[in-house]
Amino acid sequence: MEPQDREQMPFLMLLPNLVTIAGMCLGLTSIRFAMAGRFETAVILLMLSAVIDGMDGLIARRLRATSEFGAELDSLSDFLCFGVAPGLLVYRFALGEANALGWIFVLVFAAACCLRLARFNVMRGEEDGSGRHFTGVPAPAGAMLGVLPVFLSLAEIVDTRAYPGLVAGWLALVGVLMISRIPTISPKALRVPRWGVGVLLMATVIGMGMVVTRLWLLAVVLDLLYVALLVPAIWKMRGRILR
Repeated sequence: MEPQDREQMPFLMLLPNLVTIAGMCLGLTSIRFAMAGRFETAVILLMLSAVIDGMDGLIARRLRATSEFGAELDSLSDFLCFGVAPGLLVYRFALGEANALGWIFVLVFAAACCLRLARFNVMRGEEDGSGRHFTGVPAPAGAMLGVLPVFLSLAEIVDTRAYPGLVAGWLALVGVLMISRIPTISPKALRVPRWGVGVLLMATVIGMGMVVTRLWLLAVVLDLLYVALLVPAIWKMRGRILR
């Protein structure tokens, strides 16, 4: 191999990191729009960053471009997008700058996300070993659960800004779920029975229709479905969720 070739890197090896950086930029821009009071745009950017977060790892594995650098970059981006950005968004939307107590719960949520990501990094490749489940709610799912109060308001189901105490408590609860020991479902473990293929395809059609017509209602439904999946595991591990 010529020296010049050794100084160059294939573009495809960089692609996963470029996707991660793009997601990080969306998370930062979400914070900017949240500070400006443009909450719908901020939430959409946050949702897009969650979609991108699911893509970069998949791209890296498919291209065999995984690396320690990429894993650490992804973790730092996740903390910004799914720990800092959702907390600031909910704070600006429902808690208000005059609510000092609400800010404490934002800190709890962000710290919980940071601890969850640190634990994931330490135990990377050791948890379960089969990819059947995650330990605790993953950061992207935690972010989407954290902004549920915003979804409820934008869907015009209930104005959560009238209940700042409940919103703050919800943030804390989601933080606990992120650092908990409850097993949560991993996409790698999902299996669809033959009879469910048609149902899943039609559900996708309905979901895509709701994306362009009732996006916030769809977000609420998906959050509630995820919570429903967590309830059996939470009940089974009651009393030892954090052990």
